[in-house]
Amino acid sequence: MSSNKASFFTRLRRLCRLTVWLFKTGKNLRGIDGGCPKSRNRAVIALGKGALAALDIGLEVGRPAPEHPNGVLVAANHVSWLDIFAMSAVYPSSFIAKQEIKSWPVLGKMGQNAGTVFINRNSRRDIEPINRAVCETLQRGQNVSFFPEARTSSGLGLLPFKAALFQSAIDAGAKVLAVALRYYDETGKRTARPSYADVGLPTCLWRIVSMKN
Repeated sequence: MSSNKASFFTRLRRLCRLTVWLFKTGKNLRGIDGGCPKSRNRAVIALGKGALAALDIGLEVGRPAPEHPNGVLVAANHVSWLDIFAMSAVYPSSFIAKQEIKSWPVLGKMGQNAGTVFINRNSRRDIEPINRAVCETLQRGQNVSFFPEARTSSGLGLLPFKAALFQSAIDAGAKVLAVALRYYDETGKRTARPSYADVGLPTCLWRIVSMKN
């Protein structure tokens, strides 16, 4: 076995913990369904941290987010399905996500309950109504996060931005917070293994649980 990969037992343990987390999360999704914003934010943070802990993923924040932010548009690069959990663990918000995620188990329901705006990336007609919806959300004091690259990448570089959704921040008079997501391997070097830009979700998950640290 390659020394830079986790043992089979470790991989199995991580998958089992993720499965347990999925079942527990599925039962507790009501905690992020509307209601008190503070309670919803606490639930979203717990979900994000729980997913990362199940997979032995450490999280470091290079520069702390502003305290008690309200109505901020958060723009981040997009590497992996882990991005949503990593960001939620630090900075709870609603997301703008591709339509396909709505049908994903747990993550799709979590997104719906947390107020995710699902967008058809192939339809330009979606832009105007989505900008209105995001603008209204920002004006209510709720944070909204999105990935302006509009697709996943290796995370080792940055793709061109699709700028249309920034209009919602302009219309709402909201601040924009830029977030740079980076993944590192057991040697401390940046890695593209968590990315699913060129593979499906199962392969991506296996890559992640196979990482030594």
